[in-house]
Amino acid sequence: MTKNCFFKENNITHIDYKDIHVLKKFLNPFGRIISSKRSGVSAKMQRQLAQAVKRARFMGLLPFINR
Repeated sequence: MTKNCFFKENNITHIDYKDIHVLKKFLNPFGRIISSKRSGVSAKMQRQLAQAVKRARFMGLLPFINR
């Protein structure tokens, strides 16, 4: 059974690094990005997601690690 892409279901074409609530759904409790196999996100959206998370971390909106 394959999961459907969260972003395609909600008609999201661009992932914004300032949208912290959406980005946190794809981080595990330690602050690492969840793989596309577990989250069901398409490959294109997974790349955009990773870039958005990295930008949000650099801007100080998301932590690099959670302890």
